[in-house]
Amino acid sequence: MRLALGVEYNGTHFHGWQLQEEGVRTVQGEIERALSIVANHPVRVFCAGRTDAGVHAIEQVIHFETDAVRSNKSWVFGCNVNLPHDVNILWVREVSDDFHARFNAIARSYEYRILNTEVRSSLSSDFVLWEPRKIDLEKFKEAANILVGEHDFSSFRGHLCQAKSPIKNIEFIDIDMRESLITINIKSNAFLHHMVRNIVGTLLKVGRMEEKPSWVEEVLGKKDRKFAGPTARPEGLYFKKAFYKNLKN
Repeated sequence: MRLALGVEYNGTHFHGWQLQEEGVRTVQGEIERALSIVANHPVRVFCAGRTDAGVHAIEQVIHFETDAVRSNKSWVFGCNVNLPHDVNILWVREVSDDFHARFNAIARSYEYRILNTEVRSSLSSDFVLWEPRKIDLEKFKEAANILVGEHDFSSFRGHLCQAKSPIKNIEFIDIDMRESLITINIKSNAFLHHMVRNIVGTLLKVGRMEEKPSWVEEVLGKKDRKFAGPTARPEGLYFKKAFYKNLKN
């Protein structure tokens, strides 16, 4: 039997999603440990999108295989009892044997949060990027719109990226500001390594009025990472959702 799960986590104290050597705390390691207890056999999980150290998830999607028969409620609450406070199972669904959390995803969305205040916040420092300089939101949005659609995103690709192609199709980049919190929502058919954080770092140069919105089009056309802005810090980034044809999550 193959099961899909929705997972929420606070990435602050994890060394990313992916399992690493013994003693390194990862989200995958904690989830596999908890699921193995409930299933009463070793479990290996696969996720929709691996996240780096410090990155959070609102609804990561994973799958695993098991012979154990449990109710959905038992999987959820049994796992959560055995998980630390900073990772949580939200739901469980039985899926077809050919379902794969990563390869069957037709799109993914991320959210990035920026606190635009003169004074930093102790309470939200692990969950937002603090930007003390004033952001011109209209220029920020104008620059973001340039990136919507299908493009070669080589200029926004991390050097460790293993994707076969840099061509991705961004469906939308929605930017909203409420009081001092800027929220960026971005949905694409797929993402390159560090793509969202590199986009945010580039847009911030426009928002801070260091560059004009048209500069983003130049960066896109260069197809070279060295021309874009810096990689934005991980704590403001959230894996928001993965989309599938035959999975209602």
